[in-house]
Amino acid sequence: MKKIGFIPARCGSKSIPFKNIKIFCGKPLIYWTLNALEDSKTIDKIIVATDCKEIANIVESFKFKKVSIYWRNPANAQDSSSSESVILEYIKQSDLKNNDYFFLVQATSPFTQSKDFDLAFQLLKRQKADSLLSCTRVKRFFWNEDGTPINYDFKKRPRRQDFKGNLVENGAFYINKIINILDYKNRLSGKVSIYEMPEFASIELDEPNDWIIAEILMKKNILSKKIFNKKIKLFAMDVDGVLTDGGMYYSKEGEVLKKFNTKDGMGIELLRKNNIVPVIITKEDSKIVLKRADKLKVKEVYIGIKDKLNIIEKLKEKYNLEFENIAYIGDDINDLPVLEKVGLSFAPNDAISEIKQIVNYVTLKKGGEGALREAVDFILARKSTASFSTNDI
Repeated sequence: MKKIGFIPARCGSKSIPFKNIKIFCGKPLIYWTLNALEDSKTIDKIIVATDCKEIANIVESFKFKKVSIYWRNPANAQDSSSSESVILEYIKQSDLKNNDYFFLVQATSPFTQSKDFDLAFQLLKRQKADSLLSCTRVKRFFWNEDGTPINYDFKKRPRRQDFKGNLVENGAFYINKIINILDYKNRLSGKVSIYEMPEFASIELDEPNDWIIAEILMKKNILSKKIFNKKIKLFAMDVDGVLTDGGMYYSKEGEVLKKFNTKDGMGIELLRKNNIVPVIITKEDSKIVLKRADKLKVKEVYIGIKDKLNIIEKLKEKYNLEFENIAYIGDDINDLPVLEKVGLSFAPNDAISEIKQIVNYVTLKKGGEGALREAVDFILARKSTASFSTNDI
């Protein structure tokens, strides 16, 4: 008996262009549901059904072991296409058996966690139901257009804490057997179980304002509670695009100038005071960098470096560290090998898309505007417990 996670993810979106891969809390939106499915003990295989090369490329860049791409028929990827149309399309060409379970999962519901899939499946089995859907409980008073209340007696208005409220379908995920989907041509059938999710999981990402609210809720209710233990002892950083805005300035005499941010300078000082070794690594062979490093009392400075990972590996041996003890912040493609190796990775807000997709944390600040200081504050705020909250991870 297989359990398949299935995410429809087409190119089109009228409200927010390329919504499925728009950056949400530092990662493309679809990452969050894929990550939850990947870590689920219940799910055996994950299918992303798309008609979009951009989406496929990003999904494949995550390198999840359970995930495969299914190229959906363009006829089932229109604004008017139902999820059922692509579900049936996929099932009919797959080797799935009648008793296998199908989890329809929406990429636009980033609040769904691995435990939700696991607990929901247990509930389905325990209640001997045919299918299941996720809901949230909304404590609102509803009315008909004719002026009559739907779910309460206005003459005996209940207090909110005493009001049970109503369950609302939040669209996060649905579970059904393959045979039921084929027979009824529907994601739900027969006896339906309801898996209740927190109220904040009811928000739908349809408008830009929804996006802002959802990111705040994600950070507060989910990301801030995820903890991993990493004791950072060395923090390496790029220069252009990180400590500077990446611009090249020239004096009247033709001298090249760079603009640094004093907040980043204080961040480096804070690293030293907290016994974290600051390291500067840049491919630019610049005396300006040496002068700035000297002023900031940074002893580990490497300029004109093409292979940054080689330097990191040497520093790892020099200070007797593991990769998980090293943090790095970079903004461009030459930083990629290091960012993929270190224990904690950062990127400024204006880093290239490919970098922002793979780092643990994308700063709110841009390069040269305090991005490093933000990353340092993130580390030091959690240093006392040697644990790091995965905000924006």
